[in-house]
Amino acid sequence: MIKKGIILAGGMGTRMSPLTKAVNKQLLPLYDKPLIFYPLSVLMLAGIKNILIIVNKGQLNQFKKVLPEKNNFGVNIQYKEQVKPGGLPEAFIIGEKFIKKDNVALILGDNFFYGQSLSKNLTKNTNFKNGAKIFLHQVKNPSLYGVAFIDKKNKVVKLVEKPKKSSSNYAITGLYFFDKKVVEYSKSLKPSKRNELEITDLLKKYKSQKK
Repeated sequence: MIKKGIILAGGMGTRMSPLTKAVNKQLLPLYDKPLIFYPLSVLMLAGIKNILIIVNKGQLNQFKKVLPEKNNFGVNIQYKEQVKPGGLPEAFIIGEKFIKKDNVALILGDNFFYGQSLSKNLTKNTNFKNGAKIFLHQVKNPSLYGVAFIDKKNKVVKLVEKPKKSSSNYAITGLYFFDKKVVEYSKSLKPSKRNELEITDLLKKYKSQKK
């Protein structure tokens, strides 16, 4: 079972500038609440109550005003700062002491999930011991996403980052479930051309182990 979750709420929010020069985009309102409440609710629907939120350096107090560490909807919240954006797998390196030897979920702080049977799907998929699970969604423009190719048993057979042409339209969403090896695997990754650790490379580590 997964009992721990990480919300990655860093990033520069350049596409929403100049609003994000004053406040982190995850704290901007979406309908009637801050954006970060939506990924938080997804983790809660999955039965995850121990949560680490990773924020940009210098923005800790902004987040703590919205989500204090105590007395929060029945969940335990901790915070860690990220000096600069270093790719999604960096979340597991930053959160090593939080994860310890447990399985862990990762969700991006600006992702909005909804759908029929979402709670059922989440709780069903948190119950595993080894390997990695990713949530996919069919899209019209796969060239904008990391794309997964799957077989008839829903096993991932190939992962491609932003393919120019693709016979698969299953985009990798910002929700991931990993076993305890995720920290070790993340530490072994090398930065890509954009000088960040890539989540696709991390998933390929699991795929090479048939996990």
